[in-house]
Amino acid sequence: METNNTQRPIIVQERPRTNGMGIAGFVMSLITLFFGWIPFFGWVAWVLSLVFSFIGVFKRPRGLAIAGLILSIVGLIFIVFLYALIAALAADEL
Repeated sequence: METNNTQRPIIVQERPRTNGMGIAGFVMSLITLFFGWIPFFGWVAWVLSLVFSFIGVFKRPRGLAIAGLILSIVGLIFIVFLYALIAALAADEL
């Protein structure tokens, strides 16, 4: 009696690790940089990019999440500067 001792190969493939929240935060921070001057949309996009990037920092890989967090902070500075400039110009007119 002959036994069939063939072995089946086991292939183990690792999934490439991605950070969806970090990517979302980075994309939203880019949108904030370009469209942050729109009054309501700029603040909403900034808050979303900050939240997504902050959550993404705690997951791996962190690269885009950190970049999104930095761009969110730069976007906040841009928005605050823009509104301060508008307020200063409006105060000058009065």
